[in-house]
Amino acid sequence: MSENHPDGYLKHKRDDIGKRDPRERTSDYEEIWSPEWDEQKLRDQGERCMDCGVPTCMGGCPIGNIIPDWNDLVYKDEWKEALDRLHATNNFPEFTGYTCPAPCENSCVLAYNDDPVTIKSIERAIVDKGWEEGWIKPEPPAHRTGYNVAVVGSGPAGLSAAQQLNRAGHGVTVFERDDRIGGLMMYGIPDFKFSKKQVERRVNQLRQEGVHFMICAEVGKHLSFERIREDYDAVCLAIGAQKHRDIPLEGRDLDGVHFAMDYLIKENRYQAGKKVDNHITARDKNVIVLGGGDTGADCVATAHRQGAKQVIQISINPRLPDQRPENNPWPEQPLVYKKTYAQEEGGTEEYSLNTNAFVDEDGDGKVDYLAGERVEWTYDEKGSRKDKKVLEELKLSADLVLIAIGFEGAENGPFEDTGLEFENGTFKTDEKMQTNLPGVFAAGDANMGQSLVVWAIGEGRDAAHHIDKYLQGETQLPASIKTVNGPDTASVDKRKIRINK
Repeated sequence: MSENHPDGYLKHKRDDIGKRDPRERTSDYEEIWSPEWDEQKLRDQGERCMDCGVPTCMGGCPIGNIIPDWNDLVYKDEWKEALDRLHATNNFPEFTGYTCPAPCENSCVLAYNDDPVTIKSIERAIVDKGWEEGWIKPEPPAHRTGYNVAVVGSGPAGLSAAQQLNRAGHGVTVFERDDRIGGLMMYGIPDFKFSKKQVERRVNQLRQEGVHFMICAEVGKHLSFERIREDYDAVCLAIGAQKHRDIPLEGRDLDGVHFAMDYLIKENRYQAGKKVDNHITARDKNVIVLGGGDTGADCVATAHRQGAKQVIQISINPRLPDQRPENNPWPEQPLVYKKTYAQEEGGTEEYSLNTNAFVDEDGDGKVDYLAGERVEWTYDEKGSRKDKKVLEELKLSADLVLIAIGFEGAENGPFEDTGLEFENGTFKTDEKMQTNLPGVFAAGDANMGQSLVVWAIGEGRDAAHHIDKYLQGETQLPASIKTVNGPDTASVDKRKIRINK
């Protein structure tokens, strides 16, 4: 374990890498994060780690990153060793270092009554330095087993499973329905939040290690699932959970009302110089974003950069308090209000607002305003919304409405006639992540439902562990260290935790 000075947190205040000035960053699509960081400052931040004996930060990390160790190694200026320790549990630490909401920081012992260690900044700095110094290199296997595995889907779950299985010596082919590898890391997350070069260099690493990639290869359209099962010894389904949750309201079919992910994907393709049919733009428009989560924030930030007239982000739930409620003690994830990076850039937030209809006032087939109501909710014993008291009726001008209220599960259309069983919108799996079809496994959101990138990486690692054991009878591949302390309100589902959005 670590050997940090136990009083480091008294010597140094929390000082993370931070973000660029909002007024500057909204004028471009460059990453919002500060491009430069001071090495000594990060070493000081590593010293703040308390060597606390019970590293609750690890309990808050879905993949069990050995956080105190790499904090200590950075403090000691042993960056390469810190990178090795980071890679021991996380195939793609830049994916999490740049996009994860860092539940580990909320679980840090210092967070009990002080500012937590800048875990996310230290993680990012380690992997940034690893790429700069050339320490991150392809690691092809010493020998091949003769087994071949198909991975369907190239998001973080699919890529982590592919890398682990390839390093175990299996032949691995990744099938991606889009024209670029990376899943929603490529087209779902805006460039300014996560640069696509970060995905591309990891894909190049995997390619040099021997992983094969097939793009524009959609199951049920370009190739059959039955053929994949025939050609490969095992299959890992990592197709995500992109079945949109819709709002079946009057006016839903009006021009100008779109799913958030359709909007984000089209803009990402546009920024990549790809052909985009029916590009959606917020320029000079009144924009309303329905949903207060990360996807909604990405829509708000994208609308800023496209030149929206105004942007309103709506949540059906009340605003969270500024301080922890008494029934939400540390080390639970804090149910408190935190301004998103998008709202730092501008826009308006509305809470406890229930949407009733999308209205075309002039009859031209386009949305003109949103009809809603300010409400006061009552809740049942499970915390679900039960009854409402209407406080006021509202009309909000809207030329563009983006629905960002989450996903219902995996897009199972291509697999409906394959014999695969589904449960709660995802593939039904056992404790070994295997579906009801022998040799077919599921990982990531397709297995556990919509969640975070860090969960997806852990799921991919776990799936590789089970697939390797299925093929060879034993495995040296480590599984991720799962925890019941998820990054949001959680309840037990299947073999693990489902994150309730």
